[in-house]
Amino acid sequence: MWLFSRKGPSGFSATSTAEEVTEGIDGTGLTAIITGASSGIGAESARVLALRGVHVIMAVRNTASGNTVKETILKDLSTAKVDVMDLDLCSMASIRKFASDFTSMGLPLNILVNNAGVMATPFMLSQDNIELQFATNHVGHFLLTNLLLETMKNTVYESKIEGRIVNVSSNAHLVPYGGGIRFDKINDKSGYNSIQAYGQSKLANILHATELNRRLKEEGVTIIANSVHPGAIVTNILRYHGFLNGIVNWTIKYLVKNIKQGAATICYVALHPQVKGLGGKYFVDSNLADPSSQAKDMELAKKLWDFSMTLTN
Repeated sequence: MWLFSRKGPSGFSATSTAEEVTEGIDGTGLTAIITGASSGIGAESARVLALRGVHVIMAVRNTASGNTVKETILKDLSTAKVDVMDLDLCSMASIRKFASDFTSMGLPLNILVNNAGVMATPFMLSQDNIELQFATNHVGHFLLTNLLLETMKNTVYESKIEGRIVNVSSNAHLVPYGGGIRFDKINDKSGYNSIQAYGQSKLANILHATELNRRLKEEGVTIIANSVHPGAIVTNILRYHGFLNGIVNWTIKYLVKNIKQGAATICYVALHPQVKGLGGKYFVDSNLADPSSQAKDMELAKKLWDFSMTLTN
């Protein structure tokens, strides 16, 4: 990663770690939900936000792994506030239960990190009969965000502290699609390409954040929604492609980010004062970046919003 370590305007670079980009920031009194926090950059984001005093809710499908991460965090920092809650983004019923359970806890919500995801899976349908990658990476987070939005709005109103929503995307949105997102082909098995389907779901993450931010701004709510590309990271996201995963881990581990660097942009956008008031933006290496033209298509963003509302309702 030393080849790509030039610092940007923020003062950080691709080699900056999550601890470095949040150094000196006090998150005491804030509450954050992080999906997919049982491993990889989600777990590291949970650790670092907890380190900064944030009460972290780890929303995970594997609660056993989540509790292991929690125990590790508490072992290093006994005063950390960390809770583990069950959430399966492949199931709208699970998402609705999670939102209901969280709301009943009476906690505030300052930060929502939509991080969980799957990549390049074989063609499968979710419990709600939606192509798995689109369902998990986009639709699940879309529904979760909508269900938690009222709690976040109330928190902002009572605390006078800006709320932040962070969608973890990738550079896979650069995959060409013609029309951007083929809404009529989401569940089409015949022409299925796992990499393109992944790219489509990640493009949706950016469009979702952009349209959500536009709506929040129009409503006059002090909540910003942004998307981030954490960078190329060696994680278990390619678990459905064992051989490819092994090759990637062996050949490019010195050219990509480690977990601590991969979580940096997430933590930066979730917590850093430099991001205050910056909504509807795309961040790479803890700096503002310019996404693809499709990711900036506001008409496509509106169509995606309407399509997602239809699916979740």
